Amino acid sequence: MSRIRLLPETVASQVAAGEVVERPGSVVKELSRTASIAGARKVDILIRRGGISLMRVIDDGSGMDRDDALLSLERHATSKIRSVSDLEAIGTLGFRGEALPSIASCRVSA
Repeated sequence: MSRIRLLPETVASQVAAGEVVERPGSVVKELSRTASIAGARKVDILIRRGGISLMRVIDDGSGMDRDDALLSLERHATSKIRSVSDLEAIGTLGFRGEALPSIASCRVSA
């Protein structure tokens, strides 16, 4: 009888979300870090009902085009790494490559 099995994708996403998203404040932290990496000098944050009804982060960073925005929602999507050697040369605040999909997988109970 096999005890080891692969998690369904939805469960794996929830596990990954737990590593990134502990509470609404950690979502803002991840989005603020992303803004910083994009060269933002100004970040405006708007939160309503403790983040349950709204969390908005607006920055003046370099931004993304439509294709990059869509691709950023895929797991393990990143602008930092192209090869294994890039892993040792990361000079920014870190790498997850799944912050947005992890955030998107969270369910809010109000």
